[in-house]
Order: sequence, then structure tokens, then C-alpha cells
Amino acid sequence: MTTPTTRLPFTARRRALLLGGAGLAVAPALLRGRPAQAAPAIGQPAPAFSAQDSNGRTQTLEALRGKLVVLEWTNHECPFVQKHYRSSNMQTLQREVTGAGAAWLSVISSAPGEQGFVTPAQANELSSSRQAVPTAVLLDPEGNVGRAYGAQTTPHMYVIGADGRLLYMGGIDSIASTNLADLEKATPYFRNAFRAVAEGKPVQQAVTRPYGCSVKYAA
Repeated sequence: MTTPTTRLPFTARRRALLLGGAGLAVAPALLRGRPAQAAPAIGQPAPAFSAQDSNGRTQTLEALRGKLVVLEWTNHECPFVQKHYRSSNMQTLQREVTGAGAAWLSVISSAPGEQGFVTPAQANELSSSRQAVPTAVLLDPEGNVGRAYGAQTTPHMYVIGADGRLLYMGGIDSIASTNLADLEKATPYFRNAFRAVAEGKPVQQAVTRPYGCSVKYAA
């Protein structure tokens, strides 16, 4: 898998450290004492999951079989995430995906006491205030879903086919910055991947480098 985020330009990396943590690979220390998990692989079955959403419902990958599924790792305090929500880029993508009949699950894997942790009520307020339209917001404070997918940054994007196979994982786009002006210049990796999958075409760049703040997993 492509190595993510550890080679951000110095200015972007410094800004991320100051404002919420650079997008770094999950530290091995976070995995100590936990069973080893096979890394997710393109073309292979996506890791199964079961998690409560912000409305108290249990969401499982199995229940979504037959639909395309998008997973978006998020942290509302991360400046990289804020770029995509303040510009409405993320909301536009959510509407495109759900409008195509696919499911969009925003996943919050921040542990209690860590940046980005929210209660169910806070998660719903965030969706409302930002006019976000995910199918559901999954609360993953123990990090089980995040670790199963190897989610490393916020944002970190995944596309799962209707047959349950993982078809894309990586960055939302190609420019690792918090600058709104970069959105128009960036290659939209995620959008390109989703559109290819929706049209039944192969994804040209199925694995790309994610960037953003590191996922704030429980130790």
C-alpha cells in the first residue's frame, strides 16, 4: 500500500502539527496488545464491521451488501477536514454519492478525551450545522473499525463495491494542504474513483496517499 502522509511538504506538516496533528501513519504503539489484523487490500473483501451510529442504530457492512459504500474518516477539529467542509466540497461529494444510491458513512474514531471525539448529539449537531448529508455517522471511540481498515488520517477515503470488495482507499485529492485555493488545482482522487465504480469501470488509481491529521486512536 502506498505510504501515507509522512512526506507532506514542510509547511503543511508544520501547520498540521500546530493545528491538530500531522497526518501520520498509525504508530505501532497504538497496536500493542491487540490482535494482528490483515491489511485491507484492493479487490479483496472489505473488512466487516458493526458499529453504532449517532442515532443509536447498529450499522454493519453486511446489511449494506448490494450497495456501493463510501467510508470517510473524519475529525471536525482537524484543519484538513475543515478545508473540505468549509468549502462545501465534502457535502457536495456526499450528495453525489447518496444521490447515486450509494451509502456514505462518516466514521469518527477519535477516542474519549482526544481531538475530534464527539457524543452522538454532538455528531448530529455537526451534520446539521455543516449541512452534511452522510447516510450515517459511525461512532468508533475504541477504534475497532478504524484499525480494521488501517485508517490513518482525517480525511481517509474508501470505496466498497456492491459485492463487498474494496475498490479504492486513499486520499480525497492530490494536494496535501489546508488551503481552500488548492481544491480547484488538485486531482480529485476519490471523486474519480467513485465515478469509475458507479459506471462499472476499473479504478485507475485504486490506492493513493491520504493526507490530514492522524486518527486519534485510543492507546
